[in-house]
Amino acid sequence: MRVLQNIGLYPSYLRRMDSLLGRNISYQNAIDIFLDDGFESTHILKGVLEDKHNFIITLGNSEFVQQLWATKQGMPLKTALSDILLAQLEHHRADVFYNLDPVRFDDRILKRLPGCVKKSIAWCAAPTPHTRFQGYDLIVNNFPGILRRYEQLGCRTGFFFPAVAPQMKSAAEIVDRPIDIIFIGGYSRHHMRRNQILDSVAKMYPTLHVQFNLDVGRLNRLAEQPLIRHLKLMSRHCRSSSISAVSAPPLFGRELIEAIGKSKIVLNAAVDMAGEERGNIRCFEALGCGALLLSDNGTYPEGMEPDRTLVAYKDSTDAVKKASLLISDDFLRNNIASAGHKMISELYSKSRQMEAFLGLIS
Repeated sequence: MRVLQNIGLYPSYLRRMDSLLGRNISYQNAIDIFLDDGFESTHILKGVLEDKHNFIITLGNSEFVQQLWATKQGMPLKTALSDILLAQLEHHRADVFYNLDPVRFDDRILKRLPGCVKKSIAWCAAPTPHTRFQGYDLIVNNFPGILRRYEQLGCRTGFFFPAVAPQMKSAAEIVDRPIDIIFIGGYSRHHMRRNQILDSVAKMYPTLHVQFNLDVGRLNRLAEQPLIRHLKLMSRHCRSSSISAVSAPPLFGRELIEAIGKSKIVLNAAVDMAGEERGNIRCFEALGCGALLLSDNGTYPEGMEPDRTLVAYKDSTDAVKKASLLISDDFLRNNIASAGHKMISELYSKSRQMEAFLGLIS
């Protein structure tokens, strides 16, 4: 069995990749640098990480990296990304196409898959199901409610989950954690509830070391341009003074893992459309790196239990109250963080993830 796993990169991370790679580099070196950096490491299969011949990874929406591969194969410059991905599937004689970027590579590419591909699997955890993904043999994620919505569209689904990555081991062993509270994630007009929580927690600075590494939305960045801010044309889309005071650039990959390793508490807040289900990637990263996860109330995956392996809050006021308690009580915070790390390492290891994946395709 041969598996090709396709990873989709955020626009912000594509810029980071450019800085990591430089210009004079081979395709395989680019892939090795990507894997070492740890972006999307919770999703990358153990077979890929162990460099098994039968497990291949590709970065389907990176024009620079994909063109390196295409050029080596003698394909024309400016070959479409979808054509390069199809050529990679055929070149590696992949039996299974595991796609983590179905928004870009939706049903349309499935009609052109080479004959070697026997099964197509798409990871999709978007709260709103897309009919464009119905052609995949299997839709997977770790949110039972979202899977049920896909089933109602006629899709076959399977429960699958992220896993603790090898890069997180050293981060989890860090004892001295100078950052009291960190938040790493998106900030946009679509995150109204999250933004209220961030504003309340940000006010804990400068009494506490609070750090928000924000991937700021395009409209928000526009609103904060000096002239537009001065004229107050889009003031409702600007970050509050409290949030601005603790804002830092977005983090990805190894930098994200290292920052969580330096943090006592990782603040998490679901997007507005997520409903009551919880268990986004930041939960796995926080617990995997040994930090205390402070997250909003909801239904969590197996093992993620409020007051045992994480702490849950009801609203912005409760988030501040519980953050204050946890910072003042080292024993309580460290016990819950330790229990969370032990749980995530046992239930959501790369070995268990690999076993589950093999069960999906059997």
